[in-house]
Amino acid sequence: MAALICGSLAFDTIMTFEGRFAEQILPDQLHILNVSFLVPTLRRDFGGCAGNIAYSLRLLGGTPWPMAMLGSDGGGYLQRLQALGIPTAHVGMAQDTYTAQAMIMTDRDNNQITAFHPGAMLQAHTLRIAPHPDIALAIIAPDGREAMLEHAEQLAAADVPFVFDPGQGLPMFDGPELARFVEQASWVAVNDYEGKMLCERTGWSLAEISRKVRGLIVTLGAQGCEVWVDGAKAHVPAVTPAQVVDPTGCGDAWRGALLYGLERGWPLERCAALGNRIGAFKIAHRGPQNYTLDFTPG
Repeated sequence: MAALICGSLAFDTIMTFEGRFAEQILPDQLHILNVSFLVPTLRRDFGGCAGNIAYSLRLLGGTPWPMAMLGSDGGGYLQRLQALGIPTAHVGMAQDTYTAQAMIMTDRDNNQITAFHPGAMLQAHTLRIAPHPDIALAIIAPDGREAMLEHAEQLAAADVPFVFDPGQGLPMFDGPELARFVEQASWVAVNDYEGKMLCERTGWSLAEISRKVRGLIVTLGAQGCEVWVDGAKAHVPAVTPAQVVDPTGCGDAWRGALLYGLERGWPLERCAALGNRIGAFKIAHRGPQNYTLDFTPG
């Protein structure tokens, strides 16, 4: 059985500024800001939520079906997915725009300046979900606004259980829209900040949200995560990584593990424990799709 992963495919361009942004930006001159940063190191990674989640799930032995849009420059990404054994039948290609791209510059204090170009992601709503006997479950990850709304409706209509994972896309939606997502979903996954925003906009507490779905997960980074089921909260402790190198994509790696466990009918706490373990592997490697595993999930 497969997990349908609705989200973005993107290129991440990571640059390192060896100084401090604070030393280059004069607070009293922000009205005429004009700065330039020398970045001696630059790295380009395959990224995007759908790609990162699919990579994690495939490493674990699952079958991810990403549903996302690439642009005219996305041929290499398509080939990479195929080389990894990830089916691409649900990946579209828009020839009139570029693939989504994130350009991230980090200074010596780990402050970041990010520019994001959505590109082909804005056409993801043209991909349609239809009932399929091999789809066991799905996830709505950050994507174009229309795509997230329409794909949630289509999954609900097809009676496919799915995880609502709004991520950085959460601010695009108002309270009634977020409430509709929750009511359609089977599970909700957010980080601590997103959880607070979700509660604020819907007017529901975490306990109330957990009673509307099969389970709610709130990830807490180095503190592990909270698992809410029917109003009751349990804490699942983090796994200490071998080293902390790059947090980019840790949340997506965690969600790949979540899908792996859910497809197998595991209790939510067991899914979360595997997610914490995968996140610890990911953070020890640069880039969202450059880590490997030295264990077999069981």
